[in-house]
Amino acid sequence: MGAKPLLMAAVLLVAAAAAISVEDAAPENIQPLSTLNLAAAKVGMDSASAIYVSPDVLGKDGEDSAWVTVNFTTPSPSSDHWIGLFSPADFSSGIGSTNVAGEQDALPGLPMAPIKYKFGNCEPDFLRTGSGNTSFLVINQRYNYAFGLFSGGKDNPKLLAVSNNISFANPKAPVFPRLSQGKEWNEMAVTWTSGYNIGEAYPFVEWRIKGEETSKRTPAGTLTFTQGHLCGNPARGQGYRDPGFIHTAFLKDLWPNREYSYQIGHELQDGTVAWGKSSTFRASPFPGQASLQRVVVFGDMGLGARDGSSELDGFQPGAQVTIDRLIKDLPNYDAVFHIGDLSYANGFLAQWDQFTAQVEPIASKVPYMVASGNHERTYMDTGGFYNGNDSHGECGVPAETYFYVPAPAHRGKFWYAADYGMFRFCVADTEHDWRPGSEQHAFLDACFAGADRKHQPWLVFLAHRPLGYSSNDFYEQEGSFSEPMGRTLQPLWQKHRVDLAIYGHVHNYERTCPVYENTCTVKGKDAQGAYTGALGGTIHVVPGTGGAKLRSYAGGAWPQWSVARNQSFGYVKLTASDHSTMRFEFIHSDDGAVHDAFNITRDYRDVMACAVDSCPPHTLAN
Repeated sequence: MGAKPLLMAAVLLVAAAAAISVEDAAPENIQPLSTLNLAAAKVGMDSASAIYVSPDVLGKDGEDSAWVTVNFTTPSPSSDHWIGLFSPADFSSGIGSTNVAGEQDALPGLPMAPIKYKFGNCEPDFLRTGSGNTSFLVINQRYNYAFGLFSGGKDNPKLLAVSNNISFANPKAPVFPRLSQGKEWNEMAVTWTSGYNIGEAYPFVEWRIKGEETSKRTPAGTLTFTQGHLCGNPARGQGYRDPGFIHTAFLKDLWPNREYSYQIGHELQDGTVAWGKSSTFRASPFPGQASLQRVVVFGDMGLGARDGSSELDGFQPGAQVTIDRLIKDLPNYDAVFHIGDLSYANGFLAQWDQFTAQVEPIASKVPYMVASGNHERTYMDTGGFYNGNDSHGECGVPAETYFYVPAPAHRGKFWYAADYGMFRFCVADTEHDWRPGSEQHAFLDACFAGADRKHQPWLVFLAHRPLGYSSNDFYEQEGSFSEPMGRTLQPLWQKHRVDLAIYGHVHNYERTCPVYENTCTVKGKDAQGAYTGALGGTIHVVPGTGGAKLRSYAGGAWPQWSVARNQSFGYVKLTASDHSTMRFEFIHSDDGAVHDAFNITRDYRDVMACAVDSCPPHTLAN
């Protein structure tokens, strides 16, 4: 390699390092729980302070979540008082305390982070009266719970009072089923969480074609992870929480488009069954089948805060509104792809249970396919493409365990193919090397080539980091307008005539014209347009607008390939009902309105038409 290529490689690597530091240092990536100075926590029990929660038994009728009321009082109220939800309930026993002589008899600090918290002045009269009550939404996370009342704010928390314990009627119950497509088109994976190890009970799914009486049971495999699986703090330390057991069953030989009912359960040693929720799903269409097919795509959601806890409104201010819109619109789509940055737990593992509970109304009904993002995977010296600390010690373990994807090797290599009728999706893992010569590059080449474009005309590339085109502000600072080294995939997209490349990571919406090598391949670009015939390039879209705090675009004139922008929370919806027309829409989460849209209309010969670099150079057709 000559001096010039070596210099260029060095520049690109420096740019990639800059991308890590800029993205991870952004204020919107700071997990609120990490702002609590847990190491400084002390016990200062105050007999005049009290906290009480009711009811004390939750889920008596099998519910996996419940609202509780917390009443609290203290004689010297201030804006620094806060209430935290902890599980297990004996959290206070490990907090460092001070004895009469003034010497420490235990190390100071909270041994675990709270699951969520609120400041006392969320109750309007608290600062005047010293008393208040507030509501928390509690989900079944396998152990009992207690609330703590603290003074000292985030910097110097002092425990004043501990509430009574509360728990679910069956803390080990199976909860939060989530569907994903299996490795075959006619296979559905059902994943859920419980407190039952395989030695205590046998996990299974009972399922049938909806309306039929005969059912069958399919056994499930069981996985978990420990602190030893994780790579650093806070995930290995105060952010760690026992994840329970994650079970996956594979329902096979499904009839295309048939509706099925199913229920998760565990057969106990005495023959009784601990049942979870029942639900329904519709099986995927046969690859290439012409029928109404609607797929939702977005990235970067995080957790909503329906109960106003944990200051999450500032962390992921759009997550709740996006979830609410998707639940409301559930009858109008058939599958979801959440392309990275899922929970933003950032090493506080209780947030993963919270996230699976949040998406359960959707994920229990339609396949909820995920991709790996930097906040799931990136950690120093763990074999990834980047060397940052965006996962805060998780290094992919929770995401790869809580969610099933049909990866060809294993979920540590988070790339896969998914067929849904006339669509083929090739999902990349941008936290691992994708460049020519890599294992992932070979997979993507084969994935694209595996689409029979006569019957699967709509070929879509999905990834977390924008490997193609984005005029986001930090990409402008790097001078790349994409992830550094990302466009090494352009020859593959062009060779295989990929229609759409959709990314997350950037927290705004942007769409390009059909583009190749920075040049629009269809003249007369129209932000609300229609494309007829051969595209000649790939349309790149960034809907990193699932809920995380929105970011700005590059200043100055738009790049000539950028045709639509929208700084709002929302998601992409792809619709096809035949082999000739596909509808693309960007839908706002708040009002459900379409704010960007276009159609692609073409015949099979248009898909196969040669464009620049899309046919072998030695053929007469080129």
